[in-house]
Amino acid sequence: MKYRVLTFMVALSLFLICGGCESSWGSAGLGAAGGAVAAGGSYEYVSNREMKRIEDDYKDGKIDQKEYEIRKDQIQRMSLLE
Repeated sequence: MKYRVLTFMVALSLFLICGGCESSWGSAGLGAAGGAVAAGGSYEYVSNREMKRIEDDYKDGKIDQKEYEIRKDQIQRMSLLE
């Protein structure tokens, strides 16, 4: 699922790049799409980093399995590409 959404975002960006040269609205759309892709990518990076952190905390015994499952569920619900 993640790869389908990512592929769609890249395809949309390329479509807007090709059509963006025709008018100022195309350029604005290209900027908005590029910003959305960058924001989505950075959000997923933070989400993956948080998952790694809670996995490490669980392995180190800092949190129990119940807390791990709660935090994991929260991160997955907030993820854009899940």
